[in-house]
Amino acid sequence: MTVTTFSSREFNQDAGKAKKAALQGPVFITDRGRPAHVLLSFDEYKKLTGERSKIADLLAMPGPEVPELELQPQRDLAQAAAFT
Repeated sequence: MTVTTFSSREFNQDAGKAKKAALQGPVFITDRGRPAHVLLSFDEYKKLTGERSKIADLLAMPGPEVPELELQPQRDLAQAAAFT
């Protein structure tokens, strides 16, 4: 992980460069020499916040095919319980 620092002026002049640097690690943006903001990739932000996925998002994701489940019919019939 690479930590990069941009001054506010540098960030304003080349935000694209800051965004590319954020793919490698956090980017500190300083204001008058002091850290004021941190730029992260969205994936890193999600890891940091522990954001949970919504069930609808998980169900919509492509994944392995559902295996075909073959069930054999049951021949045993229910019997009354013997209480002795």
